[in-house]
Amino acid sequence: MRSPSEFRTGKPGFYPDQSVYAEFACAEFGLQFRDLDGGSGLLFAVASRDRLLHFGAGRCSWYPQNNATASTLVSDKYFASRILRDAGVPALGGEYFFLHDRHRAHRPAGHERSDAIDHFAKLGGTAFVKPLTGSRGDFAQAVHGETALIRYLDDVMKYYDAVLIQPIVEGIEYRVFLLDDDALYCARKYPPSIAGDGVHSVRELLNAHNDALRARGLSPAALPGNDPSLEAVPAKGERREIPGRMNLSAGGTMVLAPAPSEKAVTLARQTARTLGLRVAAVDMFVDVDGNPETIEIIEVNANPAIRLLEDSNRGDLILKIWHHTFSAMGLL
Repeated sequence: MRSPSEFRTGKPGFYPDQSVYAEFACAEFGLQFRDLDGGSGLLFAVASRDRLLHFGAGRCSWYPQNNATASTLVSDKYFASRILRDAGVPALGGEYFFLHDRHRAHRPAGHERSDAIDHFAKLGGTAFVKPLTGSRGDFAQAVHGETALIRYLDDVMKYYDAVLIQPIVEGIEYRVFLLDDDALYCARKYPPSIAGDGVHSVRELLNAHNDALRARGLSPAALPGNDPSLEAVPAKGERREIPGRMNLSAGGTMVLAPAPSEKAVTLARQTARTLGLRVAAVDMFVDVDGNPETIEIIEVNANPAIRLLEDSNRGDLILKIWHHTFSAMGLL
């Protein structure tokens, strides 16, 4: 079996991962891969002898075996949690609030920006806030104090229409990736970190980390304004975690790991079935607030990235995912 890295060679840095994996899978399964946008990978077709399927990068779904209704509902974190809770699946939930007056006539009262501030106060002035339809960990962070919330809403409204406000929950975060009822792999998530060089302060290292995030179109990690520990100079190789989001795209780490329990896998399967997804990445907290019996679904991704598998030299699992896609769509 060839490796995905062979198909990445010579391509521009922005070339989409999934386009690399599609070309890799086509070579393994005897299908034709055709780039339709001058080698950008942003639009391509996959063809068998009698069928043709088109794919697009960005927010286009890589998994056409997930129907459009299910995928669209899951992209709204509030809708997804309500569906899960209605089915008895433990999900974090939260309340949603709009940041613009546009379309106000089309929605019920109680979900405006002023309501967000009132709700935040009821949570004690501390909450985890994220865009309602965001991805890659963009603007997903803990917020402490009304002043910080107002500043956060001012920033996020430039890019998103609504946010979800949730209570802060402590737990160990895992992802379970499912193909129908097959739990293909499980990964444990760890927060991003900075590595000391013995020269630069924590603040300087965090600023460099944030510059890299902005270059990828993501929000920076929140920095406390007057924390004296940020002026410390960590020794070379010393690591400092950046709490909050754990997404790979935001600098976090995922490591392939055994499932934390059979209960977690069962709950992930129930989650995907409830939402009507054939391909799903189910993110969950286990050992919530120190209770080993408590699991909470954080959110569900109907269009999950799989760069972890390439980085872990698991091209076989990449092929299994694409075989599922190609078979479901009648190409194999």
